[in-house]
Amino acid sequence: MSIPDYQTIMLPLLKFLADGQVHAKREAVQHLAEEFKLSGEERKELLPSGKQPVFGNRVGWARTYLKNAGLIKSIRHGYFAITDQGKQILARNPERIDVKFLEQFPDFMEFKQPKKGEGSAAVVTPSETTPEEVLETAYQEIQETLASELLKTVKECSPEFFERLVVDLLLKMGYGGSRKEAGKAIGATGDGGIDGIIKEDKLGLDIIYIQAKRWTNGIVGRPEIQKFAGALQGQRARKGIFITTSNFSKEALDYVRNIETKIILIDGQRLAELMAEHNVGVAPIASYEIKKIDNDYFVED
Repeated sequence: MSIPDYQTIMLPLLKFLADGQVHAKREAVQHLAEEFKLSGEERKELLPSGKQPVFGNRVGWARTYLKNAGLIKSIRHGYFAITDQGKQILARNPERIDVKFLEQFPDFMEFKQPKKGEGSAAVVTPSETTPEEVLETAYQEIQETLASELLKTVKECSPEFFERLVVDLLLKMGYGGSRKEAGKAIGATGDGGIDGIIKEDKLGLDIIYIQAKRWTNGIVGRPEIQKFAGALQGQRARKGIFITTSNFSKEALDYVRNIETKIILIDGQRLAELMAEHNVGVAPIASYEIKKIDNDYFVED
């Protein structure tokens, strides 16, 4: 089955705590994953940020809402138990517990409604996705739109500017010694299939050979990659990066997997994503910091 939304998790979570014992969040996540018959892939599925499992996040928000309704209580960081009020609710054998159900509790309504003068938006709204999922999904959409616009802009630049852009990106990613050294490297070799070289690190312990192709249409096929690989062998080089504004054919991708020389292929989409990640050709306009309670701070000796 698909991963249940956080409201669907509320009642099973409360039932899991019905024994009155103190339980860790990880226990609840494991138990509920088995109850909902989630597959291994569903249990490992991550939020768009890639930093937290979707299911664990939803269990966490179900716990937050039940806690603010007074049905469960925190014992210590990561551990919680059912309250007397929670036991009373289970005794009524409800078919479902969701945000609408929790609105009968004054504590939950105080949690849900903002104080006067603190804004007009409610703290929580009935939804299948948690606030973090909404935020991360919106962020992902913004990043995808930005990458698309970036790639379109890069394709309109001259080949010379594209080569400088590649240098800027590699430097921002930690490659190369200095901007001056890297600038001399690009386009300086004149060898067939190689557009430039750059240090792998600031000390120059190894060298990476670069091919940078600004293509506005078509795809990069295996012959182009073979030519690049041959040029690397001519230089006794072990590592290379092939960057293009286009895409690579399946044959090209399969080829680099089966040769000894390490060649990294960066297509237009990945190039735009790396530019956005390392602030090349983009400028930040806003930053939002998400915080959570530091439970360790509130532990009294």
